[in-house]
Amino acid sequence: MVGMIDKKDQHPARLSGGQQQRVAIARALAMRPKVMLFDEVTSALDPEVIGEVTNVIKDLVPKHKLTMLMVTHQMGFARDISDRICFFYGGKIEEQNTPEELFTNPQSKRTQQFLSAVKAAD
Repeated sequence: MVGMIDKKDQHPARLSGGQQQRVAIARALAMRPKVMLFDEVTSALDPEVIGEVTNVIKDLVPKHKLTMLMVTHQMGFARDISDRICFFYGGKIEEQNTPEELFTNPQSKRTQQFLSAVKAAD
């Protein structure tokens, strides 16, 4: 389900960070949830591994009919994986929209400031 059949006999400590993330996803799926929350699922991963984890997550939606909530500071990941984005500020939703609209035409001044800072850091 998460593309790791070749690792079935490996001890978890011998798996990479991305492989450990995929095992965690598989363990959560074993409970057959309707909703899954991912908290910074890509935060400690290198760019290649982020792509692998992103592909696993994208494959889950049609196969398992899941609602997934992602918490992330990785804007590229958020844009790539989401069908809806909520930008939070001060513990409340500041703005929500499709990824395309939020990233190309943010309405909130705070969202605009945040996205400008992200672009400057790239």
